[in-house]
Amino acid sequence: MSIVRRSNVFDPLAGLWADPFDAFRSIVPPAIAGGNSETAAFASARVDWKETPEAHVFKADLPGVKKEEVKVEVEDGNVLVVSGERTKEKEDKNDKWHRVERSSGKFVRRFRLPEDAKVEEVKAGLENGVLTVTVPKAQVKKPEVKAIEISG
Repeated sequence: MSIVRRSNVFDPLAGLWADPFDAFRSIVPPAIAGGNSETAAFASARVDWKETPEAHVFKADLPGVKKEEVKVEVEDGNVLVVSGERTKEKEDKNDKWHRVERSSGKFVRRFRLPEDAKVEEVKAGLENGVLTVTVPKAQVKKPEVKAIEISG
């Protein structure tokens, strides 16, 4: 069991920022951890958040989820909310299942956006099972420097 999600040879501290509760989730049954077994596996959709000079970009892997099943909202002026539901596959009583590993159920993720986020210009797209949400950044006004001549 490992807490580290991604390792980066060039950054020895990269593994220190892993989710401290990840190990807990893997050993505690979903019913005890506060969810039911049907939704627990999909409840925490994994999201990457990167910042570029122009925007904050969020990417979530949502395989098998249709555009109509995903909602992207901004709450309270600065909280990005990504939510949705992957529906369970219809079962035929004549089918014999040998293994069920793909999860289904509802998911929701919330991110507090920084002050420079232009929440009125958020864009989202879903392509090949990857949701990309782009939140443009406001231009930071650089302080104007005025040279003062020294007399004397």
